[in-house]
Amino acid sequence: MELIKKNNILITGEHDKPILTDVVFTEDSKPKPIVIFCHGYKGFKDWGAWDMMAKEFAEKGYFFLKFNFSHNGTTPENLTEFMDIEAFGDNNYTKELDDLQSVIDWLFQANSEYSKYIDTSNITLIGHSRGGGISIIKAAEESRITKLVTFSSVSDFASRFPSGKILEGWKEKGVSYIVNTRTKQQLPHHFQFYKNFKANEERLNISRATKALKIPHLIVHGSKDTSVPLSESGDLFKWSPNPELLLVEGADHVYDVSHPWNSGKSLPANFQYVLDGTSKFIAEKAPTPIKK
Repeated sequence: MELIKKNNILITGEHDKPILTDVVFTEDSKPKPIVIFCHGYKGFKDWGAWDMMAKEFAEKGYFFLKFNFSHNGTTPENLTEFMDIEAFGDNNYTKELDDLQSVIDWLFQANSEYSKYIDTSNITLIGHSRGGGISIIKAAEESRITKLVTFSSVSDFASRFPSGKILEGWKEKGVSYIVNTRTKQQLPHHFQFYKNFKANEERLNISRATKALKIPHLIVHGSKDTSVPLSESGDLFKWSPNPELLLVEGADHVYDVSHPWNSGKSLPANFQYVLDGTSKFIAEKAPTPIKK
């Protein structure tokens, strides 16, 4: 069956920047379970082997959607480089939650050209790293999500902010910088990021959101992750009401994938293990009925 791929669809969100979105699915008109993928911090939809992941899910009968958060720093003209560093500096967690809501709502549009291809009663969210935290919060808020998968997810946003003199210096200057190890760019974080977090701290509490989940939750983590400790997925497993754990022995934060990734190259064994386990989980878990 032929795969249909539509790349860089512009979804209008709430924050004056487009949400670039890719969808891939088989050509037949059979309604397909939906999988929505959320990238992580300093990530983007075209990173590494995310395209190959999308293709593999589509070939298994899913309608797969991945997107760029509107303020991730990439642009429609530069999909894999952080050219809009001001947008990066203006990003925050609530903007990402709004972007994800815009994507979900877009799928439910009555006049969508994709309506005949999708089963809106069966929606899985997958989030990687920081995108895992965002996915957990949204899954707790949005009753139309029926399954949740987190890859190498963070379990706490508060602990990622500085304190003491470093925080005071950030407040005084209005901006701090972090080096992107891949590009060596100095990427800004404007102090609004911290202010927005404090103003929405209860909503952005991942522990609270995880405990409020009412859907099956697959928690995936590599045992050699040096970016997000395995203990954070341990916390999620402890908090989640209906969890399953997929531990990937010897895997790093991105399951041995790197960027760029040659599409002609086979996937790393650890990442293939993740994809196989994830698709098995999605297939076996019946959707939770949508609340009326």
